[in-house]
Amino acid sequence: MNQYILINHIKVQNANAIAGFTWGFPAITHFLGFTHNLTRKLAESDQFKDIDLNGCAVIAHQHHVHTYRPSYDFEFTQSKNPAYLKSDVTKVKKGGAPSIIEEGKMNMTVSLLIGYRGNIGNRDESFKKWLENSCYLQRLAGGSILDIGTVDFYSLSEDREVRAITRKLLPGFALMDRSTYLESHYQSLQNSNSNIELLDAWLDFSALKQQARPQSDKISRLLNKLVDNNREDELYSQLLDIWEKHLTTPYQQNSIPDELQTELPKLLDSAQLQQWQAYCNPTDKTEADWEYISKPEKGYLVPIMTGYKAISELYENSKVANTRDSETDVCFMESVHSVGEWLSVHRLKTIEGLNSALWHYHYVKNWYLCKQSTESGVDEINHSDNNEIITENPEDDLS
Repeated sequence: MNQYILINHIKVQNANAIAGFTWGFPAITHFLGFTHNLTRKLAESDQFKDIDLNGCAVIAHQHHVHTYRPSYDFEFTQSKNPAYLKSDVTKVKKGGAPSIIEEGKMNMTVSLLIGYRGNIGNRDESFKKWLENSCYLQRLAGGSILDIGTVDFYSLSEDREVRAITRKLLPGFALMDRSTYLESHYQSLQNSNSNIELLDAWLDFSALKQQARPQSDKISRLLNKLVDNNREDELYSQLLDIWEKHLTTPYQQNSIPDELQTELPKLLDSAQLQQWQAYCNPTDKTEADWEYISKPEKGYLVPIMTGYKAISELYENSKVANTRDSETDVCFMESVHSVGEWLSVHRLKTIEGLNSALWHYHYVKNWYLCKQSTESGVDEINHSDNNEIITENPEDDLS
């Protein structure tokens, strides 16, 4: 039996929109932290301490990042908060304005599908009230929870029962881990160029890239005309197919198919031949069209932050200044980034599909990650200090 709690359509105000060096949606660590805090509260409660939460899926319905666009780039909308630094207080007393600490905030409506273990029994109404009250008292991604649609419980034993959940979540998109896409693309780039770094592969998914292609409109018109006027001649159809397939790939001077280089010059007049020669051997003066380069995989792919990587040893609290408390040991770390996909919930049609959308904590030495389960268990992808893809527990010792 697979059991889930659906906290549906949570409206959040002023959530954190910055995740590592990406922005637009909170890091997945916020949502797992929210779920983990509920788990700790359950363990401390007398009535529901037998219930254990296990994993969390994030479904986005609406979002609005607080930005404006004074020129080409977006900028975050900032607010002047009351002065609390000594230097700010002095400045305000003299008639000045307090300093602005740049923050990225957003409003969003999300749903959380949380797996759980235990038997609720006839406590469903009291448990719903407990969950709602506990959620309102917490912050989600640093934002305030304004409203919760419904809290529902599901126990599924057959795939056909999944629709009861997904229909409530429409329209909505579940955040899926696509680290395997990054791994595969990185390996393919490494095969062609050993100097490629993991960051290069990640940017292929994250950045909007454009590339110039020498103008070739006369070539396209000629081939289409030849095919229309000579439908029984397979040569023209084959050349058009090769040409159209070539146009779907980023332009590279050394990747023009041999068939085109051999056969096309025989069919061209002087003006067309001049354009073809410029296409094959472009110069700085060659006229070109700019086109977007597609991402390595299909889907609504986005850069995401998936956890943290330790970059120092563990220090005693007394050895580090300005820590959050005076007891907890301290370790310095950096954000870990990967690739995710926003997947429409109507495509989650099986119990296995629902379970694959649940994020879990995954901790190994010096790595603190959020990952999803797959058919074979857990996605096995970690990034070592030398950019190698590790398929087992990393044993880096920070030395």
